[in-house]
Amino acid sequence: MSSTERGTTAQAEPRKAPPARAWTTRLVVAGIVLSALNLRPAITSLGALLEEVRDGLGMSGGVAGLLTSVPPLCFAVFGVTAARLARRFGPAAVVCAGMAAITAGLLIRPYAGGTAGFLVFSALALMGIAVSNVLMPVIVKRWFPDRVGPMTGLYSMALALGTSAAAAVTVPVTGALGGDWHAGLVVWAGLAAAAVLPWLPLVRERGTAPAPEPAREPEPAATRLRITRSRTAWALAVFFGLQATAAYITMGWMAQIFRDAGVAAGTAGLLLAVTMVMGVPLAFVIPRIAARLPHQGPIVLVLGLCGLAGYAGLYLAPAGGAWAWAILLGVSNCAFPLALTMVGMRARTGPGVAQLSAFAQSTGYLISVPGPLLVGVLYQHSGGWGLPIALMAALMVPQMAVGVLAGRDRTVEDEAAR
Repeated sequence: MSSTERGTTAQAEPRKAPPARAWTTRLVVAGIVLSALNLRPAITSLGALLEEVRDGLGMSGGVAGLLTSVPPLCFAVFGVTAARLARRFGPAAVVCAGMAAITAGLLIRPYAGGTAGFLVFSALALMGIAVSNVLMPVIVKRWFPDRVGPMTGLYSMALALGTSAAAAVTVPVTGALGGDWHAGLVVWAGLAAAAVLPWLPLVRERGTAPAPEPAREPEPAATRLRITRSRTAWALAVFFGLQATAAYITMGWMAQIFRDAGVAAGTAGLLLAVTMVMGVPLAFVIPRIAARLPHQGPIVLVLGLCGLAGYAGLYLAPAGGAWAWAILLGVSNCAFPLALTMVGMRARTGPGVAQLSAFAQSTGYLISVPGPLLVGVLYQHSGGWGLPIALMAALMVPQMAVGVLAGRDRTVEDEAAR
């Protein structure tokens, strides 16, 4: 056979596979989008109704602070297991199980009875969110290695949409259902149940890549990678932790800040929704820009300055400029999709991304645990929001510093090898 004939044959062979691969790829995209929609409503729906839940369960400010610290704690504890579970069962199976856990947790927690039961089933839902958080960058890297920026943007945009929708409509839906906060929280279990469906065919196929291909990224290389030797991995983990601290303080407490300033409950929920919805367009744009830059530090600085301006506004005129502060803090919260993009860019291989994602997210979320709890304690003991807002602003400075370090053009494989 001539070289021309071989080339023609090689070009013709892939044409038999695209229909199946295209169908499976569309299924993966649907799974990514639906899963991303479910990664925050468990948190922001609670933030919108926090006062009602506190009254209904008899929580103090400190216990409510503990409740807002549960998400990052669960993400830290359970997220570290995601890479190991994915190696054993496949990422699709783990994400599918994660969506099922979210469904069960959201369905049961409002009716579990008492604060302890509420916390336990909140933790079940957050366990599902934790493993899915870690594995989304892995799935994007393996299925779309040449489109990490756009696909991370799509995933982040869907995540922001789910986050803002839960913040915006939970209070009105609760009112339409008779003002019962139990019903207002449980409705989000339906969206989580829908996210289970796209992953079921992929579980049977154990699908983690669009087609069988030679093992370019052998598992032994992943096991030899000592991620803790990489300065970039540590910088990214701390950056992830500090942005998560800001995000979970915002999701858990910002509506309450506005309500205490005299803003109506429905409007406070809308303001939280505005903060979250800013991530819809920006979460699509920022990863695309970041993927084209050799250094993501300038984006880190812009987002940090927006955060500082938003905190200053909350301190000086929380009600007077509420919409402006909500927008600025929404822009600042887009450090999350930027961090996810950097996870995909700071490692060369799929296993490397899996290790870096698990390390950065688990370590980062562990770092973020004290923040929301400390805000609750400061709020209860000081009787106002001055000290909590000062804490938020102070944490933004090291976030900007480590973000610049994490944004440097290098890979964790190279640093770990040295």
